[in-house]
Amino acid sequence: MTNLLTVEIRYEQDVVMTRQRARQIAQALGFESQDQTRIATAVSEIARNAFQYAGGGKVEFQVEGELSHSLLICVRDQGSGIANLKTILDGQYKSETGMGLGIIGTKRLMDRFHIASTPKHGTEVLMEKTLPKRAPSLTAKRLGQIADELVMRGSQNPFEEIQQQNQELLRTLAELEKRQAELAQVNRELEDTNRGVVALYAELDEKAVSLQRANELKTRFLSNMSHEFRTPLNSIMSLSRLLLDRMDGELTADQEKQVTFIRQSAEGLSELVNDLLDLAKVEAGKIVVHPNEFEVSELFATLRGMLRPLLSENSSISLVFEKPVGFPTLRTDEGKVAQILRNFISNALKYTEKGEVRVRAELDKNTVVFSVTDTGIGIAPEDIERIFEEFIQVNSHLQKRVKGTGLGLPLSRKLAELLGGSVSIKSSHGLGSTFFATIPLVYGGDIEEADEMDVPLQLDATRDPILVVEDNQETLFIYEKYFAGSSYQMIPARSLKQVKQAFQMFKPRAVLLDILLEDQNTWDFLSEMKANSLTRDIPVVVITVIDNEKKARALGADAFFVKPVERLSLLEKLNMLVKQEHLQKVLIIDDDPVSHYLLKQSLAACTGATTRENHFDFKIIEATSGGEGIRHAHLENPSCIFLDLVMPDMSGFEVLEQLKADPATKNIPVIINTSKLLEPEERSILVESTVAILSKDNPSREVAIALVREALLSAGLVLEPGEEEHV
Repeated sequence: MTNLLTVEIRYEQDVVMTRQRARQIAQALGFESQDQTRIATAVSEIARNAFQYAGGGKVEFQVEGELSHSLLICVRDQGSGIANLKTILDGQYKSETGMGLGIIGTKRLMDRFHIASTPKHGTEVLMEKTLPKRAPSLTAKRLGQIADELVMRGSQNPFEEIQQQNQELLRTLAELEKRQAELAQVNRELEDTNRGVVALYAELDEKAVSLQRANELKTRFLSNMSHEFRTPLNSIMSLSRLLLDRMDGELTADQEKQVTFIRQSAEGLSELVNDLLDLAKVEAGKIVVHPNEFEVSELFATLRGMLRPLLSENSSISLVFEKPVGFPTLRTDEGKVAQILRNFISNALKYTEKGEVRVRAELDKNTVVFSVTDTGIGIAPEDIERIFEEFIQVNSHLQKRVKGTGLGLPLSRKLAELLGGSVSIKSSHGLGSTFFATIPLVYGGDIEEADEMDVPLQLDATRDPILVVEDNQETLFIYEKYFAGSSYQMIPARSLKQVKQAFQMFKPRAVLLDILLEDQNTWDFLSEMKANSLTRDIPVVVITVIDNEKKARALGADAFFVKPVERLSLLEKLNMLVKQEHLQKVLIIDDDPVSHYLLKQSLAACTGATTRENHFDFKIIEATSGGEGIRHAHLENPSCIFLDLVMPDMSGFEVLEQLKADPATKNIPVIINTSKLLEPEERSILVESTVAILSKDNPSREVAIALVREALLSAGLVLEPGEEEHV
């Protein structure tokens, strides 16, 4: 440790001198201009604290270390100490004489900072700054020279230090302006990049839609053409069978050979058409899964009998079915599992010249793994993925002898995925292959009967039906809570098929649409809905995790939210879209004039209107008794009613009962506004027939306004400043 300089702080001028000395030492040790300013500012701040709060102190400048040097500054005072040091270091202290940021600001300026303070024993602050790597070599001799120079140099005029400080501030401001300009340039570049990314995403969306349409056209073409091919092919096979059976006379040897070629070609083409049709059905989602219970042993017995004729062509191959032991009953589509295994086994028999084809089944947790192993020609590693592509056949010396469509394996993979499973392969070229089909023991997908619309048997005539297109159970539960007690009845639809069923049953007042339904394109549904004259007037609110409002609006969406959406925001938007009344009416039934006045003040605040009487977003109708309120309800047909429960002529319960019993008024939403303490039985009755229950005894005006606003939104009112009218 080498001591460079010690400065006593007795007068205010000594604080300025300490700052000068700190800058001189930092300059002599090779610190850059910016670090010189940091060190001088840190020392000045702590020295000023010592003078201001302790009446003086001592500042020591030292150089520490042998190989890696650092500047160590120690400021000591003999004051009363700092009582609230922890609060200051946590950044929670508010000074009466300043901002209270001196100590924590200094801590940020230095590399290391330590402060110790004891009541009645003063405070010691240690600050350390590592010397820059490019600093000149600091030997003991050189440090001694620096100490001597500091003693000889003395301090400058305080005004010169202030001048220097001003210049530093100007340089800092210039640097900040430069960085701000650079930041603005970076922001502009980011905005340009952002626009490019948005354009790219829009282009990708368009490409995805185009690919989807092209795929649908291909599937439709394959499906239609496959049906068209089947009729003439069946005719060719039937007629050739008649000729070969000599139904119209004998055939010559050449004629029999020719007709046989015709029949074989027709059978090959028929097999291709059948595979194409199955593939098209799977891709179009039209294939139906029919789960049934069956045993693996029964499945193997059926396959053994079905494939035995193929063995007659090659007696050097044996087909072995290992006996399944301890297998539970499977519940899935037996026909499709058999089709997968039939494709595997027929391929194995075709490409195996001698040896065996072995079929086995193994349990793996909740799945069964079927495997077909052969000792055939095998498949090269580069061809393993290709064989699952449509119309792909691997070249081999057996290719001329065996025929195939190139669709069996792709179809098997799609069928396995349809059942909730998968297909895989292990193969060694020249040694044989093993094909695996992993199928769940119990099919868990939506079978045809399970995809029915879950609509209540009877829609609530007092509420507006809202069709919610959402497949996430948790989200549906949240929406159900959102609409509970409101003027809307939620009807869930978990798929586009259920949406179509819903439109056949009723016309919703609005549709809440999630874009990311599983394996379904709801962008097309939105576009089709807005293009259809029967549904285009139904408001559509898109609520999804993808922030793509621009596309949603372009396709016709009336509103857009990114999940999660707030309840009041959703109700407010629905009210604006669904309630198109030119004049909304609010009926207040209460015998207390003070309650009338306070409620009108809350209603005015809810719409953002001024508190002047006669300035409301809706027409206010006032009744001071239950009988008068019922008459106004018949004459005015208000948008909602605020009802007190305690009135002299008849109770609010009686008024509510009459309103709900009358067809002309039963659909009017009622909001209870009372100071009565409700019994549990009374509250349960009111919950069934009202949209909200408010208490007049609210702790504050803000709470009262918030509760009234929420009740109005639940009742279906639109809260926007509008025309003024009051009676």
